[in-house]
Amino acid sequence: MRNRIATALKEAMKNKEAERLSTLRLINAAIKDMEISKRGGEGADIPVSDEEILQILGRMVKQRKESARTYEEGGRLDLAEREMAEIAIIEEFLPKQLSDDEIDGAISAAIAETGSDSIRDMGKVMGALKSKFTGQMDFSLVGPMVRNKLS
Repeated sequence: MRNRIATALKEAMKNKEAERLSTLRLINAAIKDMEISKRGGEGADIPVSDEEILQILGRMVKQRKESARTYEEGGRLDLAEREMAEIAIIEEFLPKQLSDDEIDGAISAAIAETGSDSIRDMGKVMGALKSKFTGQMDFSLVGPMVRNKLS
């Protein structure tokens, strides 16, 4: 994953794509921040896993969607468009998003797999989904769907 981002960064530099370059640099900075926070007091380098990078990218997309919505509500369409352009670049590195039917099937499979039958088991189901589908679904939207199936 890091290699894909580094390659894209180099290509953006060569092609003089300023917007793409700045977004890729933001991605790299977020990954570096994660590495520094994992380092702790020992000073040992602990590499960031692909799953953690997917989580970082997912957070970045979510933040930009919220910003774009705020800008649109405030009448700043130019800034909203910039946020949407950044989202498109970030999403290039995320796996394909699942459709509603695929999400529904994944929830049913996770419920069956974990043997869940009540709302108290929601954490187990969400954990199973997050381990398999990180970056492929918006878990803030999936939570209510799981709750509905378990109740």
